[in-house]
Formats: sequence, structure tokens, C-alpha cells
Amino acid sequence: MRSPTPPGTTEERARALAPRLRADQVFSHVTAAAIIGVPLPRRIERDLRLHVTTIGVDQALRVRGAVGHRARYGTVRWSHARGVPISHPADTFVALATLLTLDELIVAGDALVGWLGWLTVDELTAAVRRRRRIRGIVKLRAALLEIRVGSRSPGETRTRLALVRRGLPEPALNHDVVVDGVWIACVDLAYPEARVAIEYESDLHRTDPGTFKKDLTRGEHLKDVDWWLVRSTADDLGRNVDRFVWRIRRLLDVGTAGRHDTRSTALR
Repeated sequence: MRSPTPPGTTEERARALAPRLRADQVFSHVTAAAIIGVPLPRRIERDLRLHVTTIGVDQALRVRGAVGHRARYGTVRWSHARGVPISHPADTFVALATLLTLDELIVAGDALVGWLGWLTVDELTAAVRRRRRIRGIVKLRAALLEIRVGSRSPGETRTRLALVRRGLPEPALNHDVVVDGVWIACVDLAYPEARVAIEYESDLHRTDPGTFKKDLTRGEHLKDVDWWLVRSTADDLGRNVDRFVWRIRRLLDVGTAGRHDTRSTALR
């Protein structure tokens, strides 16, 4: 295909290749996921190849820069997004199991049922049940058990997984802190009984002045009502994860006992 300018994004590359697709072919796997906004790991983003599935009995697409797949009729449904044919978002999720780790698959599922709003958990579950004999089915079933509605970023999902897998209770997601009938803040994750809030800090929180100021104000407002705010980063979920979880566990122990509540009895 010829293009007046080199296509840079996955969507642009898909638009360039779309005229070559037959009526029985759709963009699928990580290509379809990228087109509808599903967060993907960097190793996947660096791979510029486009994934295309042929639905039916004809041969898979063989084009330089593309990866061809085949699927039987009835196993993958057609959809459209950004002006190109793609596999249905639920079927796209199923296909991701062959390319992503378990945690990466959970992040994708959280996005689809959460901030992207493409699907419900029931729709994801139904799609997995339809393909119960495919490669990656064990991983898909495991992911379904840990996908949650309410997460708004990959960092929030990874923070939740780090806490729960190390024995802590499951936190509330995007929790509104309300004290004495007054709304204080909405926090990424929270343990309301212990008054512990957790915010995942991406690079945007550091580089965007507006976001940085908003974060500072939120933290001060939470302190005013005796809530602890813990900020987590990529390092806290990587090499420092055990220490991070230990800090949260200690705060939960103290907070549940009420020992950090300095408000007078009249204000409680």
C-alpha cells in the first residue's frame, strides 16, 4: 500500500492496510486491542506488525508487516472501530491470552469493563465459555476471577493485584471519601474502615502541573480528616513491592484500631 506520509500509530497502519482486507478478514489480537484503546505492554507496542484474522475456510493473510490468523465461522465476530473492521472486543480479549501474561490480561480486562466501557464482565465470561478448548483457556479463566469493574488505569490494577496477592483485603476502587456528609476526595484505592487511601502516581502526575497541584490538594484534604494517603509508583510494584505491601499492612493494623484518629469525639 502507498501512503502520502508514513503511518505512525497502530490505527494509522491499520487504515493503510484496510483496503487489502477481504470481507472475511478483520484486525484482531493486539492490533484490535490497540485500536479500541486497550493498554498494552511496551514489548507489544514496539512490534509494528498488524494482526489479521480470516474468519472461515480461506487462507490467512500473507502480507509483509502482518501476522495472519484463521478462525472458524461463529468463533470470532465482526465489529468496527475507528473506520476499520476489527474482531469484537470480547473476542479480542480472548485472543490476547496467546500474547499476554496473566497480569497483562487482567489489566486489559479491567480496561474493557472499566474506564473504556466496551464490555461487561458477563460478556467477557460468555466469550471465554464459547472458546473453552482454545490455547490459553486456563489463563483466561484465571484472569476472569481477578478482573474488576471500577479500575481507571493499569497502575491501579497492578496495585490492587500486588496487595491482594500478598494477603491483604481487596480495596475499594475509586472510592469517594465522605466525612460528616462532606465529600473530601475520590481516591484510586481505599480501605475505608482503616481510613487508608492509595493513589497510583504515573509520570503524568509528575510532569503535568495541573495534575501535580490537584494531587497535593487532595492529600492535604485527606490529612485534615485523618486519612492516610499512600502514593505508589512503578518501583513500589516492582523491586520494592514487599516493602510497599508491608507499609499498607501496618497502616491497616493501626487504622482499624483507630489509633491514628486525632479528631475529637464530638467530630466523629
